[in-house]
Amino acid sequence: MRNLALGGGLLLLLAESRSEGKSMFAGVPTMRESSPKQYMQLGGRVLLVLMFMTLLHFDASFFSIVQNIVGTALMILVAIGFKTKLAALTLVVWLFAINVYFNAFWTIPVYKPMHDFLKYDFFQTMSVIGGLLLVVALGPGGVSMDEKKKEW
Repeated sequence: MRNLALGGGLLLLLAESRSEGKSMFAGVPTMRESSPKQYMQLGGRVLLVLMFMTLLHFDASFFSIVQNIVGTALMILVAIGFKTKLAALTLVVWLFAINVYFNAFWTIPVYKPMHDFLKYDFFQTMSVIGGLLLVVALGPGGVSMDEKKKEW
């Protein structure tokens, strides 16, 4: 799941670097067409939220239940593109706090194998945070509820 989330971040970066085709009639409104960029952004958003599926724990503790409910709600909001920037920013803060708490590789001596595992996991999670920050900066893209709200 985490590697797929990394792929989602790369897909968002690829979609942003992709240039749109030039129109022959500059400044003239055209019929709305769906571009591959919009679907790449949708795929990137969906793959990014897979990271949070690895954080779901089915324990009976209060913290675990709250984490599951809040995390699932924010994942769904980012995936469908509703209040995307706010939901993605909240996920960035949430994931950063969880990452610093659970993957504190600096507390483990360097010669222990767990140090390398936690370090890898920490930076992999930071890459997903970068992908979510792309969503915050660039928006959800054309295939989202936020974009459909503009038409209504």
